[in-house]
Amino acid sequence: MRCIIARFPFDLTRNGVLESMKGVEPEPVTDDLVIIGRRHYPPKQVGQVITRQDRRDFSAVEVLRAMTSLRFTCRTRPAAAPAPAGDPYQRASAMLGTRPAPLNYGQV
Repeated sequence: MRCIIARFPFDLTRNGVLESMKGVEPEPVTDDLVIIGRRHYPPKQVGQVITRQDRRDFSAVEVLRAMTSLRFTCRTRPAAAPAPAGDPYQRASAMLGTRPAPLNYGQV
């Protein structure tokens, strides 16, 4: 299948991508991921391996679009819940399930 990544055309096949990624250790995934075989890869790592281009030359969206068209599973990591408001002392007390003790000035 012909895919455009970083304004260059590539003829990619599912088996070709599987062969290229064979033996490549996945880097830690932070947000988006591509599942190839049983491994989860960041899209930029997949794009670098299959196109042999620098990661700065293409976007993760281009790689995700190409991998989706080749029927690979692509996922976006869900956003984390926002941290509760309050100072660190109150958050720690809430995690412990106790009420914070009132402190006077100069008391530790």
